[in-house]
Amino acid sequence: MSNNWHHNHQEAIRSARKALGNNERVVSLSETFKVLSDPTRLKIVLALAKEELCVFDIAKLLEVTESAISHQLRLLKTLRLVKYRKDGKMVFYSLDDEHIEDLIRIASRHVAE
Repeated sequence: MSNNWHHNHQEAIRSARKALGNNERVVSLSETFKVLSDPTRLKIVLALAKEELCVFDIAKLLEVTESAISHQLRLLKTLRLVKYRKDGKMVFYSLDDEHIEDLIRIASRHVAE
């Protein structure tokens, strides 16, 4: 039996197409979520949402090698999720901007509900 209903939702499709934006934006968003899907990187971001930390402190906190933390921080820096500042020979990491913290806060609220 064939369905004789013909739906024309062009306005809804136009609206949804606008929400998608351009492909570069979608790819960038996807990369951000991929990077944050790794538990170690997510823990780093959660810690940096509260405190500015050096590689040694992050490694100690997460009980992971400094080398492993440095590798993860490079990935997070590439996607502009974290930034660093030098104080003499020490390098301290923090979240790149408040939007990262907003993203984590909103996702945490979603998971808690």
